[in-house]
Amino acid sequence: MSYLQRVKQTRLAKAGRISPLIRAGLIAGVVIAGLIFPLVALAGVGAKEGADALQSMPEELTVVPSAQTTYVYANDGKTLLTMFYEEHRKPTKIEDMSPYITQAIVASEDTRFYEHNGVDAKGVARAFVANQQAGGVSQGASTLTMQYVRMALRDGAKTPKEALEATEQTTARKLREMRLAIELEKRVSKQEILQRYLNSAYFGHRAYGIFAAAEVFFSKTPKKLTLTEAALLAGLVKAPSAYDPATNNQREATERRNYVIDQMVKMGSITAGQARAAQKSKIKLKLTTPPNGCPSVPKKHNDWGFFCDYLRNWWMEQPAFGSNAQERLENLRRGGYKIVTTIDPDIQASAMEHILDKEKKKSVYAHGEVVIEPGTGRIKAMAVNRRYSLDQSHNGEHSDGRRREAVRGNYPNTVNPLLGGGDMAGYQAGSTFKIFTMLAALDDGMPLNTSFYAPQRFVSKYITAPGPATCGTHWCPKNSTASMTGNQTMWSGFGKSVNTYFVQLEQKVGSEKAVRMAERLGLKWRTEVDQTLAGPDHADGWGAFTLGVSDATPLEMANVFATLAAEGNYCEPIPVRVINTRDGASLEYKGKKVAGPRCHQELRKEVALAATDAARCVTGYGSAKGNCGTWETSPMVHAILNRPVAGKSGTTDSNRSAWFCGFTPQLAAAAFVADPDNPENTVGTSRGTISKFTVAQTLKDALKGQPKMKFTPPSAEIAYGD
Repeated sequence: MSYLQRVKQTRLAKAGRISPLIRAGLIAGVVIAGLIFPLVALAGVGAKEGADALQSMPEELTVVPSAQTTYVYANDGKTLLTMFYEEHRKPTKIEDMSPYITQAIVASEDTRFYEHNGVDAKGVARAFVANQQAGGVSQGASTLTMQYVRMALRDGAKTPKEALEATEQTTARKLREMRLAIELEKRVSKQEILQRYLNSAYFGHRAYGIFAAAEVFFSKTPKKLTLTEAALLAGLVKAPSAYDPATNNQREATERRNYVIDQMVKMGSITAGQARAAQKSKIKLKLTTPPNGCPSVPKKHNDWGFFCDYLRNWWMEQPAFGSNAQERLENLRRGGYKIVTTIDPDIQASAMEHILDKEKKKSVYAHGEVVIEPGTGRIKAMAVNRRYSLDQSHNGEHSDGRRREAVRGNYPNTVNPLLGGGDMAGYQAGSTFKIFTMLAALDDGMPLNTSFYAPQRFVSKYITAPGPATCGTHWCPKNSTASMTGNQTMWSGFGKSVNTYFVQLEQKVGSEKAVRMAERLGLKWRTEVDQTLAGPDHADGWGAFTLGVSDATPLEMANVFATLAAEGNYCEPIPVRVINTRDGASLEYKGKKVAGPRCHQELRKEVALAATDAARCVTGYGSAKGNCGTWETSPMVHAILNRPVAGKSGTTDSNRSAWFCGFTPQLAAAAFVADPDNPENTVGTSRGTISKFTVAQTLKDALKGQPKMKFTPPSAEIAYGD
């Protein structure tokens, strides 16, 4: 008869004797009294009192799921971006563990595990004698089941007091563990208890559970653990810090490992020959430090850190993950989610390549791009010429004109949300804001062929403080070139970016409607000045709004043009494609999938189609309905892409920033170049076109092999007012 067969026979025999007593309500009788007597005697408590106390304790263990690691992947569901955890743990089924680890943990912690019913009477008696001789607690009597009970009580504690009660060295705690261990073994199999134990135990080095332990110490899965590796890990549970082979002298860890191997021989799990060979081998570690959070994004994907940061900020705002930011963060770090994000590794790599072609990471100028999928709001790429890092000690310095001193710049290392989603205001977006005036006019019933004579300088109705662009008390902007003078429509005015045309269009529709259109399409005002001017008391007098004097982020602007590409269907920018709970179910909130697109028809379809037709003039692709004029601001975009494309360029006064927003029916992108540390630092004329090339090149790569989808032309009514 084998060892396990003998154990099983003994266990059945004992179960046959004890179970009737329990069923008869005699749990506080002879058997349990015998088990608890040494403990209560040591504490000066009578056996009857101890039994009564045991009787009054809860019988069923309430198991609260342990903290688990959240895994974050790229859109393929396989490429790991990072992980979030408070305790690195991934539950593993016992069949996915090496048999050596289950044998070793029993040998190390509870050699009579398969014989007792949760409490080991012999172990209690042995511990009592040892403790009496030592004059204190020198030996415990906890079975492996009792240890698991203790871990479950600790992990389920809701208050510090409950956590203390679960772990403090008291007779009451030990009695509660006994009671719950006995009841647990009546409901749960030995294998299930062993599986729970191995998934709960702490192995040191921030490894909780056997999956994390195998990964951290040996860079492998629990299924592949060898005898010596399993014995080493099993030995760590008793004192993870004292036996840690990665930080301490390995002599103690080796001795503990060899002790476990000897115990495995005594239990019949391995042969003496296997033991001798295993004990002669040296400890060979292959340490892994699992990533935790956005600063731990793998080096080869460091540029993904900015997307990761956006994901984290987005998560902290979602009511589906908790009632406040602290609860949401705790859920992210303990919830064990599988998050499949929207980031496309190929598009991200392409964006980074074309960005770094033009501005290196050590440049004071930030050059970045965001790519979004129309109709879903899924963010495909967030790339910028910076290194995502908390260490900014060796960053470059630049002169701060306001304080006349050198200050530390945020290049090349930063964690600032340069692309959107944080508390940075963004950058002045220049003439890209003309899209809001045009959309407001179209929405108000004006057709695309609405015509104004555009002089070189126009005296507007807007009152402003004296300055270079004022005529007396009136704001009077001018065009960038004299060739813009003449009659213009929305097609030619947008295609050539004629300032004096758009100021007149803004006057006719009302600047407040343009401001509200921007808000409808997702823009937020983050500076005090923008918030004041966009308010109800000032918006109707904010004439300069149409020329892009307000700040915006690349994320916001990319999504504005994605809404046009989706024919007016506005989708909230979203960084996730799938969010599964620890049970594998798709996470829902109020009956909807949290990771699903969040879209609604914000613009009338005809308005979006009309704006797109005018935006085609910008890129050299040409309008379907109107006359774009004899030239355009960004002809290289269509020349590079060679497919239907629309968009808008934008520069600010003195070239402090330069933008381009472009879109096809399948993808939309926005790129910028500016100095985030010193907005007064001009990018110069040499950088004025780089955003156009970056967007065109990125979209070309991303759409390679995809059909050349065409834009739907607008109706004659909205084009000509017929």
